[in-house]
Amino acid sequence: MTVVTLKPKEDIRIRRGHPWIYDNEIARVEGEPEPGDEVEVRDARGLVVGYAFFNPNSKIRARVYSRTAKHADEEFFVRAFEAAHAWRRLCFGEKPMSLRFVYGEADSVPGLIVDGFVGEPLHEDDNEGDKPPIAQQAAQSDSKGLWLSVQFLSLGVEVRKATIVGVLQKLFNPKGIVERSDAPVRALEGLPESTGLLWGSVPTRVLMEENGALFEIDIASGQKTGWFLDQRANRRAAARYAAGRRVLDMFCNQGGFSILAAKAGAASVLSVDSSTEALELLRRNAVHNGVVDTITTVEANAFDYLRDLEKMGQRFGLIILDPPAFAKNRASLEGARRGYKELNLRAMRLLERGGVLVTCSCSHWVSPQIFDAVLADAAFDSNRRLRLLEERTQDLDHPIVVGYDESRYLKCRIVQVL
Repeated sequence: MTVVTLKPKEDIRIRRGHPWIYDNEIARVEGEPEPGDEVEVRDARGLVVGYAFFNPNSKIRARVYSRTAKHADEEFFVRAFEAAHAWRRLCFGEKPMSLRFVYGEADSVPGLIVDGFVGEPLHEDDNEGDKPPIAQQAAQSDSKGLWLSVQFLSLGVEVRKATIVGVLQKLFNPKGIVERSDAPVRALEGLPESTGLLWGSVPTRVLMEENGALFEIDIASGQKTGWFLDQRANRRAAARYAAGRRVLDMFCNQGGFSILAAKAGAASVLSVDSSTEALELLRRNAVHNGVVDTITTVEANAFDYLRDLEKMGQRFGLIILDPPAFAKNRASLEGARRGYKELNLRAMRLLERGGVLVTCSCSHWVSPQIFDAVLADAAFDSNRRLRLLEERTQDLDHPIVVGYDESRYLKCRIVQVL
């Protein structure tokens, strides 16, 4: 096995839990490892630090997958997936539910994302005739199943794709596995984007349950892997403040926050997104949950629409902000700060006194400290005071690893605006 030796003291960060080794941290590489090969990582004294996937074409030259396991073979993936599954059972119990089954480096499989969706299959012809889809699915209760949506975001897992898919089949027995490796981050690994069916069959849509509500999701072509599972607990938390309030849900996507707010007794919900497809799914989800009369959808740019609402003198009791990541890299951080500040400033101006703001950032480049400072600046500029109600992060199926700050990417703050 090829040996990668680190420069003095560069092992400290790795021993503290970070799995990435950058090109400028390596003193020497003995041999000529093939792209994606397993390598042994040693510190400057020659002591073994761990074992990693090697990529000569990436700035992240090696990704540590284990401290002790030399080979990332079928047995390794079986152990890693079983350990990941045990953690989800501990957190969520034995009842089948839609979860992130594998969360990359946080589950010791660098660059691999596996989302599992449990529900009823929906196909295009389910909408024909007068029979509503939800009634059709209730009549087909034996069709409930599990489908996996997978992303291979690093070279190490890309070259082991066949082994990984085989292990996923054996351990989880899904009805189908679809690849959604269409993330731009693959380019940094020297990989093209890749999508398509890997095994079995995947329906056009899946009707799943989350937080007591029904959601129709598109696994094969929806955003990311089809649904943002990381916000599950935050959606439930936000709904606790919705009863009797006029709600504004910006960047609403397929309606995770909107539907729960409506079901929790919101007086009205205004759901805004720039995606026609996402809003169409939201409206279908409103039908599934019997809240069509409560929700109004608007297709618009969020920043422009917030300005328009302010000009119209609109006021809301609860505003939810769940934007995409504004900071894709360190260079875009300052622009992201300005974007988050403007977004939250305008939301604070639209809230009635005593109203509640649920605001999120999903970029790991924006630290919790930076995000909290942005909110404080927005409150100052809007002449408002903030009372912190809840300080939240991603749900437990997206585990946070100490020493690996990138694993703690989602910030969610629930504040009362005074």
